[in-house]
Amino acid sequence: MSSSKPAIKYTKLFINNEFTDAVSKKKFPTINPATGSVIVEVAEGDKADVDKAVAAAKQAFSRSSPWRTMNASARAKIMIKLADLMDRDVEYLASIESLDNGKTYTSSTGDVRASAEVLRYYAGWCDKIQGATIPANGGLFSMTRKEPVGVVGQIIPWNYPLMMAAWKWGPALAAGCTIVMKPAEQTPLSALALAALVKEAGFPPGVVNVVTGYGPTAGAAIAEHHDVNKVAFTGSTEVGHLIMQAAGKSNLKRVSLELGGKSPLVICEDADVKEAADIAFHALFDNHGQSCCAGSRTFVHADIYDEFVKETKKLVEKRKVGDPFDSNTDQGPQIDQDMFDKILNLIESGKKEGANLVTGGSRVGNAGYFIAPTVFSDVGDNMRIAKEEIFGPVQSIFKFKDLDEVIERANKTTYGLAAGIVTKNIDKALKFAKAVEAGSVWINGYDLIAPQTPFGGFKKSGIGRELGEEGLHEYIEVKTITMRTV
Repeated sequence: MSSSKPAIKYTKLFINNEFTDAVSKKKFPTINPATGSVIVEVAEGDKADVDKAVAAAKQAFSRSSPWRTMNASARAKIMIKLADLMDRDVEYLASIESLDNGKTYTSSTGDVRASAEVLRYYAGWCDKIQGATIPANGGLFSMTRKEPVGVVGQIIPWNYPLMMAAWKWGPALAAGCTIVMKPAEQTPLSALALAALVKEAGFPPGVVNVVTGYGPTAGAAIAEHHDVNKVAFTGSTEVGHLIMQAAGKSNLKRVSLELGGKSPLVICEDADVKEAADIAFHALFDNHGQSCCAGSRTFVHADIYDEFVKETKKLVEKRKVGDPFDSNTDQGPQIDQDMFDKILNLIESGKKEGANLVTGGSRVGNAGYFIAPTVFSDVGDNMRIAKEEIFGPVQSIFKFKDLDEVIERANKTTYGLAAGIVTKNIDKALKFAKAVEAGSVWINGYDLIAPQTPFGGFKKSGIGRELGEEGLHEYIEVKTITMRTV
């Protein structure tokens, strides 16, 4: 187990392979959510710093630059070196992640390993991005080239800081793009530590730049910048709207968005109740409930409903909340005061609107942002906890009687990020998978995500895909070249 107080080595902006102060010399605090105290002050970048970072990225993308003239296999080797360095420094990166984010050290270690695997997966794509020849009519010969979109802006959230960096860096680097990234203001430290490894791995200056700061200043400057050719964002649907507006007002840059969710998990009457309760438990409570695709609407068939609620209560009441660096801890704090207050407010709304509080429902301790894992049964579809994204450790359990009925209820949301079903009946599983409006559907499991599988949402849950070959396409332009041969 790593120390709970890792040495913080990097607090400055990373631009052109150098750590530097913000132009304004401003700094902002990053908070330890387990205590509510300041960990360290970090450079507060804004538009002036984004301009510098974009200029460095633009220079690194110029036609004669070392990055653009590097062959694809060499690009892959550098990406693999970065992944190897992450594995080498797994304890340090994980300890920073847990200190800044509050997730358990065990979870953070898994995130580092998974992030390295995403980079390795995309490194394998570097020399396989190929065009095609096209049998055009009229004596024409046509072919396509697949080229990097250019300078990309990437804005990532606080719930999986390292993993979201890898999900965005991997395809962008494989395609040959250059990057300006803004990590969430709540969790800047692991992205800066990762930036130091970028330089050690041998990436040329300007290929990867990290600007820490706030969304309305640094984030907005990235979204509005005329020299940024594409922006990728993971976060709230509300901010996604703002990024789309900014992209439209500037240079009509390409946009990909992975946004919120209110994902259904359906437990059929033929399911093993204990197994299903365990799947639903992890679908909601993993990462403290701070997941866009969390299974936050648990629909259980009436025939097994009462037994399912009892099994869920047993699981939840065994869950230990506390110090994320304690190996016995299952759940650390929520990310900050704002989210802490929002979650507690939604819990109170569930009580007032008539849901049955099975367990939890209050804060834990007097310091930090700890909330007891909470379960509501007898939840109605029109309650706030049924409709709003809670983004915390609050499970809502609904009752249903018929598969067609529950499909209609599952789809009655503005979101469409993920969904799941637990059943022994393949016909039911495939009927649900075809009918549900969601970008990912998991059968007899949940959060079954791999680097090879595309991830993204329907409706207000987003635009575009991350991971898999589809994630690579978000960073590629297709150029058609045609010549007359007769």
